[in-house]
Amino acid sequence: MKILTTNQPSLAIQDFSTRLIVWQKVHGRHDLPWQNTQDPYAIWVSEIMLQQTQVAAVIGYYQRFMQRFPDIASLAAAKQDEVLQLWSGLGYYSRARNLHKAAQMMVDTFAGQFPQALVDVQSLPGIGRSTAAAIVAFAFNQCHAILDGNVKRVFARHFLVEGWPGLPKVEKLLWGLAEELLPQSNMVAYTQGLMDLGATLCTRTKPRCGECPLKQSCLAYQQQRVPEFPASKPRKILPEKQTVMLVLLRGNEVMLEKRPPTGIWGGLWSLPEIAVEENAEQAAELRYGALAQCLPAYPFIKHTFSHFHLHIQPLAMQVSQMQPQAREAGIVWLPLDEAIDAALPAPVRKILQSFRPL
Repeated sequence: MKILTTNQPSLAIQDFSTRLIVWQKVHGRHDLPWQNTQDPYAIWVSEIMLQQTQVAAVIGYYQRFMQRFPDIASLAAAKQDEVLQLWSGLGYYSRARNLHKAAQMMVDTFAGQFPQALVDVQSLPGIGRSTAAAIVAFAFNQCHAILDGNVKRVFARHFLVEGWPGLPKVEKLLWGLAEELLPQSNMVAYTQGLMDLGATLCTRTKPRCGECPLKQSCLAYQQQRVPEFPASKPRKILPEKQTVMLVLLRGNEVMLEKRPPTGIWGGLWSLPEIAVEENAEQAAELRYGALAQCLPAYPFIKHTFSHFHLHIQPLAMQVSQMQPQAREAGIVWLPLDEAIDAALPAPVRKILQSFRPL
């Protein structure tokens, strides 16, 4: 089924990929740490890190991750705690857990090799249709369409695609465009060009349309409607939640508790949590056997997830005595500096850093 219609300028149909490829080879990004390689492992790690995360934030994490886990075998053999520790602060931790699981699956199912077939790549945990297509394009020069957030924005503006791209019918239309516009060759430059154009010129705010290689055929630019596209996601008021995090201090040590393997911050170390209405001293004694006294309260910290705002009340408590009890799994006492370097959620690290002596 053809998506582009006769209402579109002929330039949009004939020259979209050609102009984009020529532009990318001259003006696109060529020096990022994960570029200039056909190693599917390195490309895969970068593509997962770049999901919902800006390039500038990813570079340091990527370099440290690749230094510690240079190949599938080293990642598959690692403990999840170490993987999460290197990911700590990057957010969306299910990505790290899925990377680890996928590496183990490649060892078990694909003899430790990165699969080349798109369907096999997409079968790995954490890899969707667009990410799989990008990996096989960059690593194996295969011809498959991508459709990440930047690409959706480019298509929506260029072809005046109405509606929020997250709607199934709009996304289906955008996938149709992505498939129809694929070039016959130069897949690496074309795929990178789409990403580069959305990231550097066709940005969400302050797009640099005057420098765009596609401005002659861009309908939003011609009609001076660029800010209208893509349509925004319907606004939804995020719920507000509160929690209290206990900073149990014993000498120079602090208690950390391992979170469940799934859910928010799954598998990370964190501070013990209690409900706002609970008595902290009673909770510390009953749950952890800690006789502790509350210290002056610290200000709330606000952390926003994709589906709610979390207001965290850090509550420091000086432990005077630990009740004799069986050692509880998932509980550790660490010196403060070691705790700060553990696999922690970003707001927990921020809390602990405030206790570090100046």
